[in-house]
Amino acid sequence: MTEKRSHFRFSKSQKSGVFFLLLIIIGIQIAYIYVDFGTAEVAIPQSTEVKMFLQEMDSLKGISQTKKSVKIFPFNPSFLSDYKGGLLGMSTEEINRILKHRERGKYINSSREFQQVSGVRDDLLATLKPYFKFPAWVTNKQGVTHRNKGRKALVGVRELNTASYQELMRVDGVSEALAKRIVNYRKRLFKYSVNEQLYEVWYLKKPLADKILKHFKVLVAVPLKKVNVNTASFKEILKIVYIDYELTKKIMNYRDEIAEYQSLEELKNIPGFPIDKFNRIILYLEAK
Repeated sequence: MTEKRSHFRFSKSQKSGVFFLLLIIIGIQIAYIYVDFGTAEVAIPQSTEVKMFLQEMDSLKGISQTKKSVKIFPFNPSFLSDYKGGLLGMSTEEINRILKHRERGKYINSSREFQQVSGVRDDLLATLKPYFKFPAWVTNKQGVTHRNKGRKALVGVRELNTASYQELMRVDGVSEALAKRIVNYRKRLFKYSVNEQLYEVWYLKKPLADKILKHFKVLVAVPLKKVNVNTASFKEILKIVYIDYELTKKIMNYRDEIAEYQSLEELKNIPGFPIDKFNRIILYLEAK
């Protein structure tokens, strides 16, 4: 009679195989629980070219973002703040170069000079250039060479007190704005009494003033209507270009103390009197 054999009876070799299979399964489970199979980030060394490319890509993204999110208004690059520079896509190093340039008392008067000082790339410069706003005297100076072309050279010396601003513009380097300032200052002085008063014109540098004086001088002495310091009103003394409000008060108060100025030299006794302007001030004063 044939003996029936159970399916759950294994030979010795089969039992060994099952045992090792269980060990493998348990080992896999333990490894799955305790071992981190996440992908580790591998640091890839970057060459100089790669770094420059990545920086340029970041900058281009910044410029694109600036165009979309920041409304740019005209501005003077000489007075760029670190906050606005950041909004415009400039790096910290580029902004710092602008700030240090300004701390040294220097100004930026062209887009080319802005790039030389800051070191910004051409793409960023092209974005910002349309918004640069330079002072009027800079713009006039940039066009002065073209305006002076074809003009006849000045011959001889002319009277400074009768020259029009158009005549003054014939001197190479004198813009329309500067010529008008020279004429306006002449009105404040009533007339130029001495040639040296030309150096007092706001933002007229000495080399250019020297050039003007080669063609325009005070040729005829101009008699000025002088103010009697002993009888003048506060307003009359204040009109003198070299005397401000505080100095007028001091002159009037000192007059009250001494009753009367015997000589204009007594003005020097006033505390805080600008001795360096004494010779200019007495052109307009007299003591009677």
